[in-house]
Amino acid sequence: MKVLQERIRQDGLILSDTVLKVDSFLNHQVDTQLALEIGQEFARIFAGRPVTKVLTIEASGIQFAMAAGIALGVPFLYAKKKKAVTLSEQVYSAPVHSFTRQETYQVSLSQKYLGPGDKVIIVDDFLATGAALLGLVDIVEQAGAELVGVGCVIEKSFQEGRGLLEQRGVRVHSLARISSMSPGEINFIEDEPSVSRIKEKV
Repeated sequence: MKVLQERIRQDGLILSDTVLKVDSFLNHQVDTQLALEIGQEFARIFAGRPVTKVLTIEASGIQFAMAAGIALGVPFLYAKKKKAVTLSEQVYSAPVHSFTRQETYQVSLSQKYLGPGDKVIIVDDFLATGAALLGLVDIVEQAGAELVGVGCVIEKSFQEGRGLLEQRGVRVHSLARISSMSPGEINFIEDEPSVSRIKEKV
């Protein structure tokens, strides 16, 4: 998705060879038009496959799952990181380790909203280690639903997440696949072997 790659080059902030900050337009302040275009692209990618639900995890994937749900004309739902007192019914749950926060938490989803008749795509903002997405795959399996595939906005292809998902037989589609990065420059998969420059930040 060229428009996304260009936005990452323009407004992304690379803090290290593993940390990319996109909070000015994707996951803190959100460019709503770009989010809708991302949803439409996921709908295009999964066109022709019956989808009944779009699933994500709170919080940064919500806007993209909602945009995909709108484009596909289906509901979206998100797994909660902390069980609310109002979530008193039966739930599916799975442990997820956050490497950015260095903590493990249980994500949960009401069993009322996902079941054996559902065909699901999982959408999230980042694919790196794959921990959050693997937790969502577990939840889809617990529900007896069919996982159509996973859509990620940005993938750090030099980390292990894609491989772990593919080992589970999961179909993965990422809109911007980063092969390597360091402060001041970034390489996308289709750009290799050329180097794409990212705007220097102070």
